[in-house]
Amino acid sequence: MRFTEINLYGVYVAPISLMLVAAWIAIIGLRRIAVFSGLLRHVWHPALFMFAAYIITLSSIVLIVGR
Repeated sequence: MRFTEINLYGVYVAPISLMLVAAWIAIIGLRRIAVFSGLLRHVWHPALFMFAAYIITLSSIVLIVGR
């Protein structure tokens, strides 16, 4: 698949920006699950952990869409 611009009501948007938003929404849910289960209490640096989870989620979305 080629990553071409997407037309949203007359505005051309890069597909990576939509993937960034999708990963951000997924991370919000994952963060709530991590807080609820107590996982973030056992992590050395919670912000760094969530950033790494965001990068993993974003790269997974890009790989799935690019296939």
